[in-house]
Parts: sequence; structure tokens; C-alpha cells
Amino acid sequence: MNAENTTHHTEEPTTRPQTPWSPNPRQLSLLEEVRARGAVSVERLAQRLDVTMQTVRRDVQRLADAGLLQRFHGGVSLPREPARIGAWKERQAMQADAKARIARSVAGAIPDGATLMLGVGTTVEAVARELLHKPGLTVVTHNLHVAQLLNEHSDCKVHVAGGTLRHRDSALEGDSTVDFLKQFKVDIAIQTTLGIDPDGSLRDRDQRELPVSQVMLAQSRAAWLVADVSKFSQTALARVGHLRHMRRVFTEALPPPPFAQLLQDWDVALTIAS
Repeated sequence: MNAENTTHHTEEPTTRPQTPWSPNPRQLSLLEEVRARGAVSVERLAQRLDVTMQTVRRDVQRLADAGLLQRFHGGVSLPREPARIGAWKERQAMQADAKARIARSVAGAIPDGATLMLGVGTTVEAVARELLHKPGLTVVTHNLHVAQLLNEHSDCKVHVAGGTLRHRDSALEGDSTVDFLKQFKVDIAIQTTLGIDPDGSLRDRDQRELPVSQVMLAQSRAAWLVADVSKFSQTALARVGHLRHMRRVFTEALPPPPFAQLLQDWDVALTIAS
């Protein structure tokens, strides 16, 4: 196994988006309180969290700016939007710092002018955001969030699969999605996962993701997995792949046992983003 530590010391371009923000433990507790009650006054939150009202107002402002809460006079509530959009925004916020580090590491490893397939998930979307600074790319995706992000890239050709829209993550699925992806052969496929079993199985909540995962693997010269370290040993219902089929794994910290040994046994390169 080739274990790498990637560190970037170059000055960031002034046009680079701000690093995604992740709620701290107090802010997560505030979110849980609002979820439990639906709507809560600032005074009540200050009492429950044992902090000043000024602190609560600052936290509420950050969470509202991230789309996780909605303010009203004297208090806060959950956003008035479809639950799937709120859940997606929440997934974006969780482990955001780790995802941003992983994304910068992945983008640094992708050659200019590469051809890519990008899968679903907020970590893959973080990678897409970093690719806005890579010239000459061609991207094939069934992820509408990725397509929308890369639409801002003037030097990136984006091919978007058709199919049935899956509302929970704005991905396309079905036979027409798979048939579309089969038309392309790319340098690198970039995928993530909800969980990785100790035997190396990659897990998702939905078995319907399996055909797309398989075709991305088959139609790429190398498959890269991007997953923050919390995904290792995380459980999920459906098996959609296996670590041994990855060429590289990008994460932000050394995975717990037995994963380092498994990666070495399967000759999968591990890149730890720093």
C-alpha cells in the first residue's frame, strides 16, 4: 500500500470558495433542541444550553446562513422547505472540514485535461467544487448537484445522464442511466459510500445504486473512493461495491483496524489528506 500525506502550502487563489463550515457541538445541540420542539425561543435555547442569549443569536445566525434553521421574531424553527432539501443541506454541513480537505487532495491528484465520472454524495460534490479550478476536464455524471456546480466551469465539458430522478440526493437512476454511462470510457471514476464494512464491503441505503456503481467501475481506468474516516465501520443496508476494486482511497485520517492492512493486502493506495 502506498500511504501518502498530502499537504498544500501554495497560496489559495482569491476566487476560491470559502471552506465549508461544520457546526460545532453546541450548535449541534441547538439543532437537536429545535428538531425536538419544532420552534423554540432564543431565551429557551439559552437556558437549555446554559449560554448567553448573545451566543445563541450568533449560533442561530450561522445555522440560518447554512440553511439549517429559519429565524422568526424571538426564536427559530426548522426551515420551511421539503424535508429532502433540509436533509441534503444537513449532510453537506456534517464533516464539512474533512470533506473539504479530502476534496483538495483529490483535485490535486487529478491531471489537467482528465476525463472523469463523478458519483453521488456530498463528498463527491465537494470534489466537484474543487474542480472549478482545473482546466480542460470532461465530466460524466448522474448527479444533478455535480452538474449544477460544474456548469460554472468555463473549461469543463459536462455530460449528464438521463433516467428517473431520485429526490433524496438529486441523482438519476434506472436502465437509461446505466445505458448512458456505458457510452463513455474515462480515466477516473470518483465515488463515495455511506459505510465500509470490516470485510471491505461498500454500503449504501439503497440497492438501486448498485448498477450505477458497477458501470462506473467498469467504464473507468481507475476508481477512486472518497470517504471521511467516520465511514469506516459504519453500517448501511445494501452492498454496492468493495474496497478491493478501488485504485485509491482518499480520507482525512488513518482508518481504524483492520482497514489499513486490508488496503495493503489489496494493493490499494491510501491518501490521507492534511
